[in-house]
Amino acid sequence: MKKLLVGIFLFHSLFSYAQKGDMTTVLSDITEKVKSYYIDPTTYKKVDSLFQSELKKGTFNNLNKKDFAALLTQKLRKDIKDGHFFVKYLENYSPEKLVDEKEKVKLNNFHNSLENFGFESVRRLEGNIGYINFKGFASPEASTATLAAAMNFVANTNSLIIDLRENGGGENDMLLLFCSYFFDKKTDLYTTYLRHANKTVMNSTQSNVSGTKYLHKKVYILTSEISFSAAEALAYFLQQHKLAEVIGEKTEGTANPVDHFIIQNEYLLLVPAGKITSLSSHTNWEHIGVMPDQEVKAEYALKTAHSKALKNILKTEKDTKTELSIPEIKNLINKLEQ
Repeated sequence: MKKLLVGIFLFHSLFSYAQKGDMTTVLSDITEKVKSYYIDPTTYKKVDSLFQSELKKGTFNNLNKKDFAALLTQKLRKDIKDGHFFVKYLENYSPEKLVDEKEKVKLNNFHNSLENFGFESVRRLEGNIGYINFKGFASPEASTATLAAAMNFVANTNSLIIDLRENGGGENDMLLLFCSYFFDKKTDLYTTYLRHANKTVMNSTQSNVSGTKYLHKKVYILTSEISFSAAEALAYFLQQHKLAEVIGEKTEGTANPVDHFIIQNEYLLLVPAGKITSLSSHTNWEHIGVMPDQEVKAEYALKTAHSKALKNILKTEKDTKTELSIPEIKNLINKLEQ
């Protein structure tokens, strides 16, 4: 019995030692990626200090790889104060199994199509108010037609509400395409500085889009504290150019773009590797968040925006067409504000 217990103890010790060694290598590789790519070249020192401290405390002991990755994400986001950091365990990952780039894009687009490329719903609210519930920015090549269909549907409305309260962000090119629907001509919006490549890229709207542009009308954007990245950017840039009012909660505060890395053929790592700078404000919303024009709890944002759009109809009733009479509009406003 003693021999068996000694054998079990020895096996456990060897396993723990091997596990700690694997984790140390992963942490070292992550630190190196942060050192080479993160927008602030000194941040890797904080990352290294964080990892060494957690190793000494045994924080990562006895964690499976999935939980280890999740805890790394949590620690990096909290201590480095950047919500774009992300680590995920890739079960059964093998570089030999990678499909070619075209196949990866095709597969990604297929999965995005199952969620309608982020367009959860598009409808007309009472008072002829357009409403788009948009939850994520897929590739513009795949979702151009869906965006055009959504914008064509709301083209005849008096004003438009874009709901980004559950939007987790996504692709930069889709952000620019969506923005293009609200600018009458090509407009330079922001630059992106990429530290590793040491280059700056200009980001602009398009002159032409495949759907109907939404110009010279009221636009309201709904936000929550979990509106993230590209969702924040859409709200930020339309607000900056006075093309939309933001209603809801202050957003997450994640502006900077990321690079993707595979660590030890087991983990996906996202590192913020660039900096966005608005050409109108000469800054961005990193760590700050997008500040609403009217701050309300996220759950009340839609009713607040709908009521505001209806009140605008009352101000401009001679130039605005709606299926409701003036008394009906006033009655609906009262219901929304109860």
